[in-house]
Amino acid sequence: MRIIAFGDIHMEYAALQAVSGLASADMVIVTGDLTNFGNREAAHQVISAIRSMNSRIYAQPGNLDDASVMEYLSELGINLHGKGFLFNGIGVFGVGGSNPTPFNTPTEFAEDEIGRLLNQGHAAVAQASVRIMVPHAPPHNTAADLIPNGMHVGSKAVREFIERVQPDFCLTGHIHEARSVDRIGRTVILSPGMLGKGGWIELNENAGVWSAFLKP
Repeated sequence: MRIIAFGDIHMEYAALQAVSGLASADMVIVTGDLTNFGNREAAHQVISAIRSMNSRIYAQPGNLDDASVMEYLSELGINLHGKGFLFNGIGVFGVGGSNPTPFNTPTEFAEDEIGRLLNQGHAAVAQASVRIMVPHAPPHNTAADLIPNGMHVGSKAVREFIERVQPDFCLTGHIHEARSVDRIGRTVILSPGMLGKGGWIELNENAGVWSAFLKP
């Protein structure tokens, strides 16, 4: 089993050509921010580019995708936001958008709503042998939410959920400069940075043993 995940595409989908092995991955996960303040038509361009290489995809909007992107992904049946999907015994669930920012971006949620949506999505995959959590906003006070001025700006609800539930992996994004691998308890947190700058995540399973890497 091999899973490739990335996000913060921001319409730079030509960068997909550099993602080695994308076409043969068993699953592709998009963590959010397909567009730059874009709508469903812009998201369609991105999803179509990914599907031309691999149709086994789950995705969700980020904070810079407007409400029509949420609707579009739901119509396709691939929206992770507040949902969970089972694939060969692996559970994937997510929450798109972000906690409130100073910039009033299109898709932001209060912390209690983020927590509710995570609980809702996780309920569908709670019995999975491996659980992969996909919050667009990273957990608070980790390497994945650190901005250059030294502040931690991630979601406290995401962190609280990880501390309480301990999924196997947390695949996140949102903070472009916070490319990192971190851990809360047994949960491995991976943030690859922007796809346009060459960042993606690869998860591999071999004989029941999982490994996780930032690529390239």
